[in-house]
Amino acid sequence: MAQIEFLDESVSREFVNVRATGETFETLDLKALNKVPQIIFKPESALPTGWHRIELEMEIASEIRPQVFFDFGGGFNEVFSTRLKRQGSSRFLADIKLPFPATIVRLDPANTACSFKLNSFRMRRLSAPEVALALGWQGLRVLRHDPRGFIRRLPTFLDALRRPYFLQLRENVQTGGAVTYADWIKRHDFDPTRDTEAVAAAVAALDEKPLISVVMPVYNTPAKLLEEAIASVVGQIYPNWELCIADDCSTEPHVRPVLERWLKNDRRIKVVFREENGHISLSTNSAAELATGDWIALMDHDDVMPANALAEVALAISDHPFVDFVYSDEDKLDPDGRRVGPHFKPDWNEEMFLAHNYINHLAVYRASLFREVGGLRAGFEGSQDHDLGLRIVARTSPDRILHIPKVLYHWRAYEGSGSYSDKALRKAISARQRAVQEYLSSKGTLARVAEGYFGRNRIIYDLPNPAPKVSIIIPTRDRVDLLKRCVSGILYNTDYQNFEIIIMDNDSALPETEEFFRNIGKNSNIRILSFSGEFNFSAINNTAAELATGEVLCFLNNDTGVKHPDWLREMVSLAVQKQNGAVGAKLLYEDGRVQHAGVICGITGVAGHAFRFFDPNAEGYHARLNVTHQITAVTAACMVVEKHKFFEVGGFDQERLKVAFNDVDLCLKLDSCGYRNIYTPYAELYHFESASRGSDHAAEHIARFSSEISHMEMVWGSKLKNDRFYNVNLTRTAEDFSLRSDSAREV
Repeated sequence: MAQIEFLDESVSREFVNVRATGETFETLDLKALNKVPQIIFKPESALPTGWHRIELEMEIASEIRPQVFFDFGGGFNEVFSTRLKRQGSSRFLADIKLPFPATIVRLDPANTACSFKLNSFRMRRLSAPEVALALGWQGLRVLRHDPRGFIRRLPTFLDALRRPYFLQLRENVQTGGAVTYADWIKRHDFDPTRDTEAVAAAVAALDEKPLISVVMPVYNTPAKLLEEAIASVVGQIYPNWELCIADDCSTEPHVRPVLERWLKNDRRIKVVFREENGHISLSTNSAAELATGDWIALMDHDDVMPANALAEVALAISDHPFVDFVYSDEDKLDPDGRRVGPHFKPDWNEEMFLAHNYINHLAVYRASLFREVGGLRAGFEGSQDHDLGLRIVARTSPDRILHIPKVLYHWRAYEGSGSYSDKALRKAISARQRAVQEYLSSKGTLARVAEGYFGRNRIIYDLPNPAPKVSIIIPTRDRVDLLKRCVSGILYNTDYQNFEIIIMDNDSALPETEEFFRNIGKNSNIRILSFSGEFNFSAINNTAAELATGEVLCFLNNDTGVKHPDWLREMVSLAVQKQNGAVGAKLLYEDGRVQHAGVICGITGVAGHAFRFFDPNAEGYHARLNVTHQITAVTAACMVVEKHKFFEVGGFDQERLKVAFNDVDLCLKLDSCGYRNIYTPYAELYHFESASRGSDHAAEHIARFSSEISHMEMVWGSKLKNDRFYNVNLTRTAEDFSLRSDSAREV
C-alpha cells in the first residue's frame, strides 16, 4: 500500500479518506493552514523512467496551477518539478519525462493557504505510440505556428529527447519559446481599459509628483505622425508633465499650424520656432531650454509613448529618489502601426553600453545633470543620444541608474520614417566610436575603440607592460586525444606568450596517457600534477590555483580547442581591468554551433547557457551574442580571472559544489564583491562538453547533482530568480531569449 504524509502540519485533515491503488492516490477535503500545502506520496516501488501523464482531480477556489516535485534520491528542487495545466474546472494534466526512477512524489496543490478538495491524483506511464503521437503533434503545432522558430529550436528539442533530462511537453504552441509578441502584449502589457484606474491611483498616492519635461525636436514631420506623437504625451495618466518642442526651421507648411494648435489647446505644451536649421542636437537643446522640470525625457518627433509611460517613471523615481538616469524597455511600430520588435533590456550594463546604445528609449535624465554636461553635442549626430548618455554616466554611479522592465516607448524604425538616427550609418558609427573613446579617456582607461561585429564597437584594452603571467589549469583523466588537441592549441595556436600550463591528472590509468605526459613534461612551462580520488572539479582547480605562479588564472577544460590565436590576449586584457571579475569566451560545439555565450541564472533550472545552438555569426537577441558585455556568470570550461580576486572570494566551493554550478557560484561571489563578470565574443574556442567526464544527469551522479541544485537555491535563491542582466519578460524555459510564457519547464 502506498503511503501519504503531510509535511510540517501544513495540511489540516478535517476529513480524509485515503485510498491508494498502484500509482493512483485519492483523498478528500483538505485545508492548507498558514503555509504552502505540501503532500508527499510514497509509491510502493519507484516510478519508472520514461514519459508519464499526470492527472489530478481537485476542486479549489483559487486560479492556480498545482506543482508536482520528484525526488530521484537527492531531495526535492525546482529543476525536477512541473506545473499542471488546468483542463476544465477541476482537472489538471501534464505530460512529463522522468529521467530516472522517482522514489517520492510531492504535490503542492497551491502556493498559499487555502481550502481545496483533492479527489484523485494519478500518474500513468505513456505507451510508445502515445509518446510518438504526443511528440509528433507538438512538433506539428510549433511548425505551423512558428516555422522559423521550429527550425531554430529543433536541435535543442532533439538533443533534449536523447539526453536523460526531466522534460514537460508544452500544452499548446502559445507557450514557451513559441509565444508571439501579440500574445505577450495581451498577457503582460499595460491594458488601458483594465489598468488605467490602478495606475492613476498609484500616482495619486505619491507624496511628490516631480515635473517631467518631455523634450521633442521637430523637423518636417508628417502631419499624422506628429499629431500621434503629441497626442500620446497629452494622453498620459501622469498629469505633471510639460512638452517642450523645438521646430528646427521646418520647410513643410503643415508643421507650424499643427504645433500652434496644440500650443493653444494645452498650457503644458511649449514651442520654440528656430530661425535656422541646426539638426537634431542643437534643436533638442533649444527644446530643453524651455524645460523647467526636474527630469528631462527625450522623445523623437514621430514616436509614441503608451499612456502609462510617465506614470511608471514617476513611480520608479519615488521608490528610488537618488537615481540620476532612468530607462525602460521599448518596441517598434511598423508602417501599419503594429507593435513589433520588442527590446527587453538588461539592467545597467556599462560594457554593453560601450558597444552600442542598447538603452535608446525611453531615457529620462535628471535635469541638473543634463545641463551640467551641456545637453547634446553638435558633431555627434546619429549617435547624439549615446554621446549624451556616456557623458551623464561619467558623472554618476551604477547604483543611480535605474531600468524599468516595461515597454514605455514605441518608436518608428523603418526606412523613410524621418528618424535622424537611421540616416548616414557610417557617420553615426564614427560618431559613436569618438564618443566612447572620449568616455574611456576621461576615466583613464587605456583602450582603443574599433569596429566590431555588425558595426558595433569593439573595445580593445591595453595589456600591462610586461604582460602578466597566466597559469592555464587543465584537469584531465585519460582521453589523450582530447588533451593533445587542447595543449597543442595553446602551444602552437596562441599568440600570448607569457603562460604556464598546469595539467591536473585525476587518476589517469592508460599507458598512452603516461607516454603523453612523459613527452610534454619536457616543456619548461608545463607541469603535470597528480590529484587522486573522486572527481572534484572545485578541489582540483583550487589546488592548482594555490600552486600557480601566474598572476592570472585560466581554467580550461581538457575537451576544448583553440579556434583563433588571440583568444587569451582578449580574455586577459579584460580580466586585468580592476573592476572586472571572471571573463568567459564564446564556446562552440564541434559542428560550429554556439555552446556558451555567457550564463543566465534562473533559466532551464539553476542556470543556462545563452544562445545555445545558435549560429555563432548571428547577432543574437539585439546583438547580445556578438558584443562584449557584463553578465552574471560564465562557464569555467574557459574562464580567466586574476588570482588575487579568485582567492578573495574563496575560490571554488569544493565541499558543496564538487562538480556542477561551482563556476556560477564563483561568479556570483565575485559579483557580490562588486566585480563585473564579462562575456566576450572575441575569444572563440571549441568545447566538446564533458566528453571525458560524462553528464551530470547520469544516474550515478543524480544525488550529487540534486544536492548541488539545492545548495544553489538556498544560497543564491533571489539572484537565480531575477538575473539583472536578463529580463523578467523573457522566457525562463529556454536559452534563446524568446518571450516569457508563464509556463513550466517545457520542450
